[in-house]
Amino acid sequence: MLSAIPVDAVMRALSDPTRRAVFEQVARRGEVNVADLTRASGVTQGAVSQHLKSLKLAGLVAERPQGRKVFYRATPDGLAPLFDWLSYYDAFWRDRLANLHELLKEIDP
Repeated sequence: MLSAIPVDAVMRALSDPTRRAVFEQVARRGEVNVADLTRASGVTQGAVSQHLKSLKLAGLVAERPQGRKVFYRATPDGLAPLFDWLSYYDAFWRDRLANLHELLKEIDP
């Protein structure tokens, strides 16, 4: 069983613009290796590997070794802690905006 990843780990992983771009490339391409990501990113292979390591630790990507290459794919469940955190604020603002709407109707029927 996988341990739960805290939301701050996901936020920290996605806070870096280059790392976020690497994650977006992986998510968009389905499955990709480090060499292909390096060509698309404009940073060194070592930097891409470090970003992938951070994304993997945050539960955002998974790897699949094949021979000498390692392929990475996005793991949609990795974003669950972020969605859970945001859903709280969605409900918070939805209630506040509904209250504001009712207040405005009372003030100006």
